[in-house]
Amino acid sequence: MNDATAIVAVAQCAGDLDGPEARLGWLSDCLKARGGTALDLIILPELFQSGYNIGDQLGLRAEAPDGPFAQAIAELAKTHDTAILYGYPERQGDRLFNAAQCIDRNGQSIGHHRKLLLPPGFEGDHFSAGSRCDLFRLGDLSVAILICYDVEFPENLRHVALAGADIVAVPTALGTGWGVVAERLVPTRAFENGVYLCYANYCSAENGLDYFGGSCIVAPDGKDLARATGEPVLIEAVLAKSAVRAAQARLPYHTDRLGLPWVG
Repeated sequence: MNDATAIVAVAQCAGDLDGPEARLGWLSDCLKARGGTALDLIILPELFQSGYNIGDQLGLRAEAPDGPFAQAIAELAKTHDTAILYGYPERQGDRLFNAAQCIDRNGQSIGHHRKLLLPPGFEGDHFSAGSRCDLFRLGDLSVAILICYDVEFPENLRHVALAGADIVAVPTALGTGWGVVAERLVPTRAFENGVYLCYANYCSAENGLDYFGGSCIVAPDGKDLARATGEPVLIEAVLAKSAVRAAQARLPYHTDRLGLPWVG
């Protein structure tokens, strides 16, 4: 049986790119400069469309899932023959959600997620919380999206892993005071669930918020396949379904947990 694989990249950009047009321009330049074999998926940070630390401008830049920014992303996806997963502020009537969606290489939206857990601070003043995790297909691989704080709760990773996720994409906006999340927690989440974890953060600063960088692609055995430091960069790796199968067979946490008296 042929192994299902995907070439996946994580794009770490500067947090101070000023507005949607600048962000689209940066992404376009990255994809043009890369060349070579087309990616299957590129993952961008949390609220990539708008910027994260921009206060009330979030409401002004928010849009529907099929808004102007999504349409521009769809054109880039078709031009470069790759799926693109990005964060954005989603408007639904009077409500805002910290959301992310994936647009495939044909320009169609194939995956969407609204952040489940809003951390202390400004997010709770601007956003409503999401309520579900849905998986989508990337060829023969299954992908889940979690956003930033979502990944810091083991229940969320276990939930999507049990649902069949091979890859968990995590757009984030991690500040310098929380480097332990990128360096230790993210590899642990991958290891304890036997899944790939792709963590896409900002670097530099945005309106007084210093970003940690540290974007990474972590294998199902908890080892780094690629890791950024503190500069804008595109990192990538080939992800294989067989590695998920092997990790989950070697450490059968998902089945052995059923022997615990408190697991129903």
